[in-house]
Amino acid sequence: MRFAGISALVALAALTVPLFGACGGGGNGDDGRMRVVATTTQIGALVREVAGDRVDLTVLLAAGADAHDYEPSPKAVAQIKEAKVVLMNGIGLDAWLEDIVSGAEAERVVVVTEGIAVRETNHAGEEDGDSHGEGDPHVWHDPANVQVMVRNIVAALSAADPAQADAFRANGDAYIAKLDDVDARIQAMMDAIPEANRKVVTNHDSLGYFFDRYGIELVGAIIPGTAKDTQPSAKDLASLAELIKREGVRAILAEQEIDPKIAGQLAADTGVKIVTGLYADSLGAPGSGADTVDGMLLSNATKIAEALR
Repeated sequence: MRFAGISALVALAALTVPLFGACGGGGNGDDGRMRVVATTTQIGALVREVAGDRVDLTVLLAAGADAHDYEPSPKAVAQIKEAKVVLMNGIGLDAWLEDIVSGAEAERVVVVTEGIAVRETNHAGEEDGDSHGEGDPHVWHDPANVQVMVRNIVAALSAADPAQADAFRANGDAYIAKLDDVDARIQAMMDAIPEANRKVVTNHDSLGYFFDRYGIELVGAIIPGTAKDTQPSAKDLASLAELIKREGVRAILAEQEIDPKIAGQLAADTGVKIVTGLYADSLGAPGSGADTVDGMLLSNATKIAEALR
């Protein structure tokens, strides 16, 4: 069963109270709070914004962990099966959840990216064996997409626990307003960058939604595609170096989750500055300033803007 087939079911589950009612009382913890599982750090952070301490939240992936390589432990499987609501990214990012939530368990799952226009990926290999053949899953790098995720989370939690619906809705509205402010602040940073300076190369193609929203041109990526398990050849790197020089690329962007060694060498070979420590697949650790989605967006935007000015 593919996630495309699950999506229709989970979209209905997000809007229909009876489906959640089928989960029964087993979805609540000993303290009476609803058990909620989020697959990624981004979704977990958004649940905290919407629900605060009104739910018993488990986030499966830790800060800095790679969703592509994650293998649920027996404890994680038990937490998923005991949850009243499971919130996932979809678009191939957390495809490992498929077997766990198949069959009767699927009614508990909500894909929080439902309703977002997904970027296509046109890289070799992505339609054959790459979990991202469904498109680019890194939707949270556009604040407008995050607002859709927030609304979907509010709907899912409200359907599962109607008594808390007003609180979920109020918190969700407040965070949506905060994202509007973040969006405006980032747009102001990018508007201050001369148009000729807005060309970048990345470690891998994970920031496309950010670039599309704020008018940054992605000239190329060191690792082809949106997955990270493909390594560039020497010929690929030589061609990319030539492209960087020809196009006048201003910066090479290296994500926190990927070893920047190759990016650093490419920067040294081309004389282009490298920006390290960007958050692509995960939020930052607590205290990093990037442990919330809004904090991550502003952290990345500030580093990119400083490099391109």
